[in-house]
Order: sequence, then structure tokens, then C-alpha cells
Amino acid sequence: MSIFSTETLKNMDAYVPGEQPQDKSYIKLNTNEFPFPPSEKVKAVVNSEKAEDLRLYSDPTCRILKEAITEVYDFKTENVFCGNGSDEVLALSFLAFCKKEDTVVFPDISYGFYPVFASFFGLKYNEIPLKEDFSIDTGDYLSDCGTVYIANPNAPTGLTLSEQEIEKILIANPNHVVVIDEAYCDFSDCSSMGLIGKYKNLLIVRTFSKSYALAGARIGFALGDRELIADLEKAKFSFNPYNLNRLSIEIGAAAIKDREYFEKTVSLIKENRKKLTDDLRQLGFTVLNSGANFVFAKKDGVDGEQLYLKLKENGILVRHFSKERIKDYLRITVGTKEQNAALIDTLGRNLK
Repeated sequence: MSIFSTETLKNMDAYVPGEQPQDKSYIKLNTNEFPFPPSEKVKAVVNSEKAEDLRLYSDPTCRILKEAITEVYDFKTENVFCGNGSDEVLALSFLAFCKKEDTVVFPDISYGFYPVFASFFGLKYNEIPLKEDFSIDTGDYLSDCGTVYIANPNAPTGLTLSEQEIEKILIANPNHVVVIDEAYCDFSDCSSMGLIGKYKNLLIVRTFSKSYALAGARIGFALGDRELIADLEKAKFSFNPYNLNRLSIEIGAAAIKDREYFEKTVSLIKENRKKLTDDLRQLGFTVLNSGANFVFAKKDGVDGEQLYLKLKENGILVRHFSKERIKDYLRITVGTKEQNAALIDTLGRNLK
């Protein structure tokens, strides 16, 4: 830290992203990236004359992308906000909706950026412990004490809440926004989009990084009541009006319109997830029932960190977390059939 650092910065624990090693080639199953390439329609945009327009500022309203999103999800553009990855959308929601006098609430085992954003904006927060089986107890979120953040499916567990459970939380928090982070929802049936017209305090955050194979393009969006979206727009225009570049706007629109490719590849991930889960259980692993594009697994008697290091030594990256309660679990991205087979083969050889 420099002598000029603020107290806020000194006291923060920054978010730690997954490894992106440059030293050698790995089978990357650590950051929940999509194992298949983007749609051919995306490639057509990248390779077109649109690249010449990068000399011009992007559209700060992201109109083309918003219209494509509304075509798919049947909302109005006033119900859509676009951000530089869902991380920016989440950050702006902390700025827009979390009040200093309240307490932000979220699970103790969930997306690691929630406590980071709370600290960044100088907010009080309460990390609510998951139940023994790692599920969320909706009864813990019925106090209306502050903005609620819930990842559904949750990360890194992959467990989901039903629309009925989310609705209970919305009803119990009429004076606060309930943010449902649906980054992985395309791999399950747990979306709460059907509740948007019913509850003004619901904000759903989504990303193109997972099911659309566009992690490198940094595209996220939110859906909600037009007044919530207007608040996010005000926050964005006060910070970074041109938050999405021209190509990201275009390729995001192209990707979401290609429903055939989307449905085909998401279906493959679900198939591969089932096979990976079955194979891990055959090896004696405990695997939580995942609604995401990853699985959360451990093997009794095996140290999670040591197993992560052994896999890395064998050219396979998975994600290990040091929190005491989950330190023996590994979060494993669902890859291609070949990648998953290589993982299972390596585990089989190293667990003997």
C-alpha cells in the first residue's frame, strides 16, 4: 500500500479471480467458462467491417443489445440495463440500492464479490450461514433489514431456490431491493423472471459469460421494474456512460438471437454435467446436485488443496477455496466430454 491509500482500500480484501495461467496449456475447469466457441453469428460480427467503427464511441444506451434481449425475454427496453459484465451491474446495484443505514445481506458461502462490493462502498453487511446441506434457508431473509443478494443457482455450491422461495423473500422485503444473481440460471429451471411484473423490488442480474461463451467480451445485463433500471442508468451515466464497447454490443445481440445454437450447447453442458456427476460419484466423491455449469465435489479423507495441486501438476485446473467449511471441496467446471474424461482418468490414477 502507498502512503496515499485511503482507509477503505487498506481495509479491503480484494476479489481473487480464478487462475488464468500463461505459462503452459491446461485443461481449464476452474473459472466456469463455456467449453464451446461462440455462435458463428458472433464470429461474423467480429470479422466484419464493424471493427472499423471502433474509432467511434459506442452507443451509451446499448439500444441494439437491449432490443435483442427484449425479443428473447419479452420485456420492454425500459426493463433492461446493460453493463460491462454482470460484475459491473452488481457493483452499480450496490451503489444505487444499498443504503448506509441498512445492512446488506447474502449467504456466507456464495459469490466472493458480494462482501468485496459491500466493503468497497463502505456498507455494513451480514453473511448468513448456509444450512448444513449447503442450501439457503429462506427464513433467514425475511427481516426487511436491507438489500438482499442471492445467487441462484448459488456459487460455488450450484444449489437452487424455487420461484416460490424467491417470492417469499420478495414479499418479506417490501422496502428493499432483492437482487437475484442468475449468472448460471440457463443451466437450470430456476429463473425468477416471471415475478418481475409482480414485484417492483426484484432485480435479476444475468451474464453472457457462461451460456453464451462470451466471458472475454464482458457483457452483463439486469431485468427489473423500470424505476430500478432508471436508477442503474443514472449510476452508469454518472460513472462510465460508454461502458460497453461497440463490438460487445453487436456480438451480444448476435449471440442472444441465435437460439438454436444456444439451446444446443446448453443442452450439451447439461448432458456432460450429468455424466461428470455420475463418474465422480463412481469414484467415491460427494457431489452436490448442481443447476449450474459446474459441480461442487469432495472425497472423504482427501485434502481438497492437495488434490487441486495434484490435478494442476497433471495439467488440469479446478477451483479450490480456502474457507474452512468448504476447504475440501473442489468446484469443477463442466467441460467437453473429452475434458471431463481426462479429469476422471487423472483422478482415478491419483486416488489409488
